[in-house]
Amino acid sequence: MKTTVIVGTQWGDEGKGCLCDYLAAQADIVVRYQGGNNAGHTVVVGDQQFKFHLIPSGILHPGKLCIMADGTVIDPLVLCREVDDLRARGVDTGGLRISAAAHVIMPYHIAQDILEEKRRGDRKIGTTSRGIGPAYADKSKRCGIRIGDLLRPDVLRARVRDVLDEKNVLFTQYYHAEALDADAIADQVLCAVPSFRDHIADTRAMVIDAVRRGRPILFEGAQATYLDLDYGTYPNVTSSHPVAGAACLGTGIGPRDIHDVIGVAKAYTTRVGSGPFPTELTDALGDRLRERGGEYGTTTGRPRRCGWLDGVMIACAATMNSLSALAVTKLDVLDDLDTVRICVGYRIDGEVMTTVPMDPSVLERVETIYEDLPGWRQDITGARSAADLPANARRYIDRISEIAGVPVRFVSVGPERSQLVVLGA
Repeated sequence: MKTTVIVGTQWGDEGKGCLCDYLAAQADIVVRYQGGNNAGHTVVVGDQQFKFHLIPSGILHPGKLCIMADGTVIDPLVLCREVDDLRARGVDTGGLRISAAAHVIMPYHIAQDILEEKRRGDRKIGTTSRGIGPAYADKSKRCGIRIGDLLRPDVLRARVRDVLDEKNVLFTQYYHAEALDADAIADQVLCAVPSFRDHIADTRAMVIDAVRRGRPILFEGAQATYLDLDYGTYPNVTSSHPVAGAACLGTGIGPRDIHDVIGVAKAYTTRVGSGPFPTELTDALGDRLRERGGEYGTTTGRPRRCGWLDGVMIACAATMNSLSALAVTKLDVLDDLDTVRICVGYRIDGEVMTTVPMDPSVLERVETIYEDLPGWRQDITGARSAADLPANARRYIDRISEIAGVPVRFVSVGPERSQLVVLGA
C-alpha cells in the first residue's frame, strides 16, 4: 500500500467506514481531507459500534497517525465530545492531529444554516443543519475562523466580534431572529479547546514529509461524488469537494503523489434529502431495502431514499475519480431477492444517455433502462472469500465491474470487520 484515496461513488452513505477501517490497518497515516460533521462512518468491532463524524476511523488502530487536514471544517464542540467519548471507551487518541489551518464551524454558522433552511421552506436543500455551508462560505469570503485561532483567545474574540457585526444585521433584519453575543460565543467555543489543544499541528508539513519518505497513507473523504459542489446534483450537494482530486487540495500533496483510488459503491443506491434520484423505489421494495439495510443516517437519523444500483452513476464516477478499483458494500441486503436490477442507461426525449447529465432538471426527467440479473436467494453474511459467494452474486459483482470499467477488489457482506471479502490485490 502506498498513497490510497477512498471516495464514495454515489450520494454518500456507501459504507466507506468498513473499507477505511480495513485499509487503515495497512497504513501508517490516515487523513481526512474535506467535509465536517455532516458525515458519518460506522465501524463495528466485535460487539462494539463506533460512529465517527470528524475523527478518521483509523484511530481504532493503535499506533496510527490520524489527521484532520486543512480542507476539513471542524465544530470544536462536536470534536470535544467525540474525543472524550473515544477516551471514555478506552480508545487511545494520542495519534490524532488537527490542522491549525482547518476552518472552524462556529455556533453562528449553525444558527445561520437553520435559519436559511427555514427561510427556503419547500425549496430547502435538505442540509444537516450542522453549519457546514456557512462555514465554507465564510472561508471563501476570507472571514473564517481557523483552528489555530482558538489558541489565541484575544484574537478569537476580536475576530468573532468583527464577523458578528455583519452577521447580526443578517440575523435581525433578514431572518428576523435575535442578535448573537460575541463574547458568549467565544466562551462557548473556548471551553472545548482543552480536550484537543495538544493535537493541533502543521499537518500539511506532516503529510508532505510522509509522502517523501514513502510511508503508506490512506486518504478518506466524506460524502461522495454526486454530492460534490461542482460535480454533484447541484444545488442538492455538500459545500466541499468529496471527489478524489480534493485529496490534493485538502492536504497539500500533488496529483502524482496519489497511487491508488478506490471507489465505494453500495450494492444498491441510496440518497438522503432532496434532489433527483432516477432509480428510486417508492414502493414496498424500497421500504424493504431501507429496513434490511438499516438505511438511516449516521449523523441525522433521517431515513434514506432507496433504489436499484445506478450503473450510469458508477461508471461516470469511475472516470471522474480515476478509480483503480471498486468496493461494493451491503451485498447481503439483496440476499432475499429473486431478481436484482442495474440501471445501464437513461432515456430522455427518445435519446439514450450513458452519462449523468449535469443539469438536475434533466436527471429528474430521465427514464431508466434496466438490466435484470437473477438473485442468489441465500444468506451470504458468512462468506469470507470469493469462493463462498453464490454464482449469481459473483455474476452481479462481475457485471458491476464491467459497467464501471474497473475491478471490484472488495465486497462487504455485513457490518463487521470480518465481513469484508477481499477479491483481489
